[in-house]
This record gives sequence, C-alpha cells and structure tokens, in this order.
Amino acid sequence: MNTRRARGSARAACVALLLALTPVLTPAISATAAESPAPGAESDAVPETGTGRTVIGDGHIDIGARFDHGNWTVQIRDDTTRPAIWRNTTDVVLRVGDTAKTDVPESKEFGFLGDPGDQVWLLPQVQRDGVLWPGWNSQEPEVASTVDREVNWQLTGVEGPGDFVLFLNGSFGTPKILFDGRKKLPQETGIEVNSHVHGNWAFTEPGTYLLDVRMAARTKDGKSHTSTRTLQFSVGPQDPGRAFAAKSADEGPDAASDTDESIAPLWWGVGAALVVATAGAVLVWRRGSSGRRRTPSSPANGARPEGDQR
Repeated sequence: MNTRRARGSARAACVALLLALTPVLTPAISATAAESPAPGAESDAVPETGTGRTVIGDGHIDIGARFDHGNWTVQIRDDTTRPAIWRNTTDVVLRVGDTAKTDVPESKEFGFLGDPGDQVWLLPQVQRDGVLWPGWNSQEPEVASTVDREVNWQLTGVEGPGDFVLFLNGSFGTPKILFDGRKKLPQETGIEVNSHVHGNWAFTEPGTYLLDVRMAARTKDGKSHTSTRTLQFSVGPQDPGRAFAAKSADEGPDAASDTDESIAPLWWGVGAALVVATAGAVLVWRRGSSGRRRTPSSPANGARPEGDQR
C-alpha cells in the first residue's frame, strides 16, 4: 500500500506541475486561432519598410518572406504598432525578458530542454501578457498570390551563449522539434502558402543569440527566390542594445537572390560554349608559338590548367 501511495503521489505531483505550466507548454488551439490573423489579413500592414532601430519585447510579431519593391527578402512584421509595419531584421532586437523564464518540467518528453528544474527562457506558442509572441507566416499578399505551394524555411546558423530550440506542441502536449541548434545545420521546415504559425522558442542561457535563417520559394512563373537574414535575440536582463553590435558577419547588405530557372539552362549552355571556344583558341595560339621557337620547351614549361585555381 505504501508503494502504491508513493507512486500515486509522484504521479499527482507531475500532473500538477504540467497543469501549472499549461499556459506555457500546453497547446491552446482555440486561443491561438482566435489571436491569429485570418488568411490574407497581412494587407493591413504598411507596404513601405519601416526605418530606425527598435527593441520589441512584448506583443505579436511574425518572421516572413515578402516582396519589398519587387525584391524577395526575409523581414519582421511588427504588430505592436498601428498600423502594423514590416521591418528589416538588422533594425530589430527581439527581447526575451525574465518574464519568459520557466522551469523544465519533470516529463521526460521535455528532456531536450534540460534537466527537470533547470530554467529556460521560453517564448510560448500561446500568447502571454508581458512576453513576446513571435510566429512566422507566408501571408504577405504578393507571396500568398504568387508563390507555388510553400515557402522553405531553414535555420542555417546559431550563435549564442546557450542552446536554442524551436518546437511545437502536438497532440496531448507532445513536443515536435522544428529546429535544434545543437544538431547539424542547416535544418528546414515548410511554410504552406497563406498560413500563419506559432511555436515555442526556447533559450537555455541569458545573452545575445544570432539565428541565421533562409527563406526560399518558387513562384508560379518558374522563378526561384532566396533570402538569408539574421534574427537578433536578447535573452535575460542584459541591455538589449548590445545585440545590435553582434550582427552576424554572414548577413551582408542583403543576402538575397532571385533566379529564373526557366532560362538558367540556356545561360549555362552559352557559358560552356564560350569556355570551349576560348580553350581552343588558346591551344591553337600555343601550338603556333611553339612552331616558331628554335629551342623546344620542356614538359615542365607546358601549359597550366585554365580556370579558377581557388
């Protein structure tokens, strides 16, 4: 009887802990749906990209790809302003304050966050007052109307004092990991066109985190579009302005590219023909030059391979 009572007490304690963390680690599908913009609602955002640096630590934001004056780029939709506005990632630090700190539960399903009782900074899948609520979407009007099927989202690099994990709450609260910065990169997930999703963003230590992300898609006209940007997070009690000085060296001015795959084979063919023609001309010239010389050249002085030696 004592053993059964002990087991029952332990089980009850675990259930109580999970219930206490329900707003953080348990899905609330109806609440999320109610707060999420309806498909196509992105048209209420100001079409021009916002300017000036800003720190966002509360309210709703989304990471997403959009066409900024025809150029595909990853930006942050800031819903903390009215009207909403899109901002460049270099101008935004996402602050994860101590109000987002929580304990890792006893359940082994959350062992990827650390040992039970460890503290993590968690931006939850369901909105909480005083905590940033970041999601991701593919609802920008031009993206929603021109992209074929989905946007491919990749995590390509993680820099920070601790670990980063992005996961979803599945059925019965079972977590589904989308990105895990401790594992081999890049990692990827798909964002269905005209969709809006939220997840749990977990950081295990305070400090500055730089997340390099890439979003790519093919539009219905056959063109491929890619943009790589860096998300800047300030976790814990530090001055969030420090994150602006920690920009990833890989970001560059605008690491984006557009490719029309329908004409790419033609350009490759023309390039190959030029290379062959150039190589033939060089060979003919060298043979003629050798014929005019009175002293033969040794094999060591023969032609070096043409092309890029890098």
